[in-house]
Amino acid sequence: MDKYLLVVLMFLIAGMGIAITKDPPELILFYAMLAGSIVVIMYGSLKSRYDRKQAKRKEREERRNKKSKK
Repeated sequence: MDKYLLVVLMFLIAGMGIAITKDPPELILFYAMLAGSIVVIMYGSLKSRYDRKQAKRKEREERRNKKSKK
């Protein structure tokens, strides 16, 4: 996960702790931050999956080019 996404995720988690520990718990704020955390995690995993896919594709092309030069 990117550094920026980790920072955003930390702030969301801290905000969830603050929202739930208030005297009357602010559930709307808590659930909104929970949803934001889930979105950040999903985006990070999709981005890393896409990056791995691109790296494999590039590696495959390099092997093909290496074989065709022989």
